[in-house]
Amino acid sequence: MKTLALLDKYNRPVPRYTSYPAMPFWKTDKFTKEQWYKNVSETYAADPEQPVSLYVHLPFCEKLCTYCACNTHITRNHQVERPYLEALTAEWNLYCSLLGKRPQITELHLGGGTPTFFAPENLASFLRTVLGPEPRAAREAFSFEGHPLNTSDEHLRILHSFGFSRFSIGIQDFDPRVEYLINRFQTPEQVQRLTLRARELGYTSVNFDLVYGLPGQTREGLKKTIGEIIAMRPDRIAFYSYAHVPWKKPGQRRYTSADLPDGAAKIALQLAGREMFLEAGYRDIGMDHFALPGDALLDHARLHRNFMGYTLQDNKILIGLGASAISETPTAFAQNEKAVAAYQDSLAAGTLPTEKGHLQDKQDLYLRRQIMELMCQGVTKLNNLQSASLAPAISDLEADGLVRFQDNVLEVQAAGRLFLRNICAVLDPYLHGAQQDTERFSKAV
Repeated sequence: MKTLALLDKYNRPVPRYTSYPAMPFWKTDKFTKEQWYKNVSETYAADPEQPVSLYVHLPFCEKLCTYCACNTHITRNHQVERPYLEALTAEWNLYCSLLGKRPQITELHLGGGTPTFFAPENLASFLRTVLGPEPRAAREAFSFEGHPLNTSDEHLRILHSFGFSRFSIGIQDFDPRVEYLINRFQTPEQVQRLTLRARELGYTSVNFDLVYGLPGQTREGLKKTIGEIIAMRPDRIAFYSYAHVPWKKPGQRRYTSADLPDGAAKIALQLAGREMFLEAGYRDIGMDHFALPGDALLDHARLHRNFMGYTLQDNKILIGLGASAISETPTAFAQNEKAVAAYQDSLAAGTLPTEKGHLQDKQDLYLRRQIMELMCQGVTKLNNLQSASLAPAISDLEADGLVRFQDNVLEVQAAGRLFLRNICAVLDPYLHGAQQDTERFSKAV
């Protein structure tokens, strides 16, 4: 089967391109906090009425999901909630001072960790500071992540009152053996009950997260899970590849590589899931995502991609609040301190907790636009120098039926949608000049 051969050929470590350059290539030695402050303030001053996007990282979880590669802090001590939210508020106030006022927010996402670890009343107190006390109309771009076992009616009602209309549930797999190995348990009945309740309360979009390539996962088990998912008819589905990085995330040492589907088996999982989604009427969006017909994200002409994923919001400023949160402007990226204690200490001292970042040069900006276009619209135009220097690599992609290249226009073909990361990597000079080690990035599939 040609697709299996291609998946095997292109299944190598490459960036996910949530930023360009990818984070390992950020020139952190040429970046200072002061430069970041100036960059943000000047970007906003150029249009003081512009809206911003806001990402809030809430890292706490009561127990460790062993597969997870996110920045998390495991504790059952809920006394951590208020000090952390106070630090978030302090960070928000510092950004408001930097901008000269509280900006309009048209995109807001609560990520984690487990945002619903926090008591509903504590989240409400924080959101009143950020958004104001008055109720807000539901907004398509206000979303949060919730765990099926601790997301309550009160969470759903309070967040909806602040304008949240999208709700994402992390499922991964319903197979009991997989759930045991990844230490994450929920039943289809619990997920369905939560989904129905969210819709009753007025949520217009429910997203399910699934992961393929997990320890103990089989094709039959995953197909059963997907069948149960499709029956619930979520509006969107994210179908991610498991990234095995035990050198970064010790929790993944609960199992070994022998417990993981091998290359061919993992590829079969990906293809089986994709086929089931498409047969059920879902359409694919860029990379890893599927949506029902009529979903706004299927408007590829307006599609944009940032650290929060695919979106229709193309705000110039994304402010990331919280430990490890990432912010961006059209010409720079910045990441906060990763450790909760270091993050809170910085704010206690009255300074933004920026830990590292990258200021983009002209080549970065040019390539960032091209990679964004490939990820979202599936087409971009190269200059003559690129066309000449990249001709062998592009010819290889074209011979495999992944792209069409004519008159300097590089267009992703239907077969190439599975290999967006690889296609973008061809354009990436940072990647070409780097040592190709397996610990820098996860594999494409």
